[in-house]
Amino acid sequence: MKKASSARNSQQPAKRIINAVAPIRICDLGGWTDTWFAETGSVCNIGVYPYAEVQIYVWPSTKRRSEIVINAENFGDRYAIDPENIVYDRHPLLEASIDILNLKGLSFEVNLFSQAPAGCSTGTSAAVSVALLGALDMLTPGRRTPHEIAELAHRVETEKLGLQCGIQDQLCSAYGGICFIEMFKYPYASVSQLAVSNSFWWELERRLMLVFLGKSHSSSATHKEVIRRLESPDADKSVLNKLRRAAHAGKNALYAEDVRAFGKAMIENTDAQAELHPALVSKEAHRVIELAKAHGAVGWKVNGAGGDGGSLTILGPAERERQRAFAAELQQMDTCFRIIPIYLSRMGLRRWESYA
Repeated sequence: MKKASSARNSQQPAKRIINAVAPIRICDLGGWTDTWFAETGSVCNIGVYPYAEVQIYVWPSTKRRSEIVINAENFGDRYAIDPENIVYDRHPLLEASIDILNLKGLSFEVNLFSQAPAGCSTGTSAAVSVALLGALDMLTPGRRTPHEIAELAHRVETEKLGLQCGIQDQLCSAYGGICFIEMFKYPYASVSQLAVSNSFWWELERRLMLVFLGKSHSSSATHKEVIRRLESPDADKSVLNKLRRAAHAGKNALYAEDVRAFGKAMIENTDAQAELHPALVSKEAHRVIELAKAHGAVGWKVNGAGGDGGSLTILGPAERERQRAFAAELQQMDTCFRIIPIYLSRMGLRRWESYA
């Protein structure tokens, strides 16, 4: 009986699985200049793991009607959508990403997971959409490049969902590594990956710390106020030049493999964010910065656009014991604060097939 059972199992078609992963982003020097109201911009950012992970289980075409199932694992939410009439009502980013590729007639389940907390201000939503679109692209004829996937992910947010959205997060997730992004005309940009020695890469990886402030990033009112001020015809946009200069300073410091110069660029960028609006560097962020300074940190950057919640990138001291002391005191300062383990991503979007 055992042999007969094995024979039947071997005749069953293998389940096709499409896998994709994409890194999140930290330390985005020059953020805010990658927007439509900035027109041109410069950003230096770093792709890191934990990554966003997508798996697509492709069902056989023998199903009587096409069906798509979404399993948003982090939210414990699994549900089916009609590919002929996709409504953006439960997880709009996921539903819009599926809709933009027009996958009518196909049946599959998509599973999504990320270890990065939601609202961490590290481009997690961009990483999810890049990984998802990269995986879904393997169900269509031809292949899009990582840059094209990043552009498509940006269109999902701006065109499908009508959101304000810069371009840097999607590009960093698609390319990975240390990126220097030159936006010559919104939303078009070139991307260069900065090559540094292994020893400097390891030193950066050892000293960079991602501090989550314990709650999801939420400062839409502040962001709208900043955008409203910058989009007016007679707006003073001089502070954007300081952000662009911070990106260039960061790039030059990385090429020079000068940790302190890179930390200085991080600090200058955070100061420029506060010039855009004081609330972009929150009270909680100031508390963490002061603690980091007391423990020998040489740089700090409020991740993303800034505001309440979210996270900071801290460039810690050379001595690991001082970093550990900072981590211990951070937990005592506020039990909601925590350091999220990271390591630098050598690669951006990765996708491949497997069978079960």
